[in-house]
Amino acid sequence: MNKKITIATRASKLASAQAEHVRDLIKSLYPEIVVDFLVIVTQGDKILDRSLAKVGGKGLFVKEIELALLNGDADMAVHSMKDVPADMTDSLDICSILKRHDSRDVFISNKYSSLDDLPFDAVVGTSSLRREAQLKSVYSISIKCLRGNVDSRLKKLDDGDYSGIVLAAAGLERINLGHRISSYIDPSISLPAAGQGAIGIQIREDRSDIRSLVSSLSCIDTTFCVKAERIVMKVLGGSCQVPLAANAYIKGGNIFLKAMVSSVDGKKVIRSQGSDNVDNWQILGECVANDLLDNGAYEILHSV
Repeated sequence: MNKKITIATRASKLASAQAEHVRDLIKSLYPEIVVDFLVIVTQGDKILDRSLAKVGGKGLFVKEIELALLNGDADMAVHSMKDVPADMTDSLDICSILKRHDSRDVFISNKYSSLDDLPFDAVVGTSSLRREAQLKSVYSISIKCLRGNVDSRLKKLDDGDYSGIVLAAAGLERINLGHRISSYIDPSISLPAAGQGAIGIQIREDRSDIRSLVSSLSCIDTTFCVKAERIVMKVLGGSCQVPLAANAYIKGGNIFLKAMVSSVDGKKVIRSQGSDNVDNWQILGECVANDLLDNGAYEILHSV
């Protein structure tokens, strides 16, 4: 076993916290291993004046990191699973998915306790088409693009640029900013993105040594759920160009999956859900995705 490993990660405070969490887990199992970080500023971190939908999607957050794995500059990468495209780069693999944190979206405001309290002319900040479409389908609010790391988004809120903003619960809680949360948004209002709240470890497929090293870090329930969610995204050709969501949970040996596709303006929302034995997570993901396609998602996806 290697005595030293290098973890590739984005430069943000949240990405660093997640990479450090993985390091601590590895060190708890193998104290003798030295863990270094390769910090990479990705294109997604650099381009902040446009929405992800306009600049290439979530793949911009992982492209350079994946290149570091392929070139051998890093032994593994730590990702937020919601940022990993459904169609992953050849010869790379997500070898471990850690126990999921809270998958919900949250509302943050200095004036209002929840989305229900917002006035008619409220301005809500988000960079996510998924959140924008779902919120517009329920609330008469304006959406203003909000990019940047968590701290910069909170600063823009505090500067008065927004009535409130919407972020992922897990990200705030991982960097000890949970106290800023005004309310948690029910998934019936804003269904989370596939993989939201879960941390994944990515390696080159031929790195069996690293696979063995981190295999025990996997949470089997989270893995099944995230894989089912990602199947939906893959079947639908998931990208940032169309609002897509998928969220699963396991209870009593069964896996329950909900998914959503929407027009960008939120006027047409297609939803589907299903359940099956947990071992049939892939079949369930495909069935839910195909049900969406049969009920109008195909037209939405091909209208972009």
